[in-house]
Amino acid sequence: MTIQAWSDHIWLVKLGDEPSLSDDLLSIREKLQHAAKTPHIVLDLSGVTKLNSSNLSQLLRLRALMFNRQAKLRLAAINDTTWAVFLTTGLEKIFEFTADVPTALAGLQMQR
Repeated sequence: MTIQAWSDHIWLVKLGDEPSLSDDLLSIREKLQHAAKTPHIVLDLSGVTKLNSSNLSQLLRLRALMFNRQAKLRLAAINDTTWAVFLTTGLEKIFEFTADVPTALAGLQMQR
């Protein structure tokens, strides 16, 4: 996992598949809990080919934390297999998605 401070108020996080995905999602939440100011986050899921129920649960917890702190969470660059998981579970209605990372970053930058 790479966490890049894209700006002073936006983090870009590139994620990959298990076994690191679960640990990476937990690390993001831990970093957020210790951050002085909660940034908006773009999760680059281009490297994720599979999601399990634990991953979905972690994403929901991360979303709740971001929502409670009035920050945005965007999921970007999702492949078709991963998108199917969101559609099957109905979570496409819960999360905010963008086709690619530049679009997600630009959208958050414009909302500032």
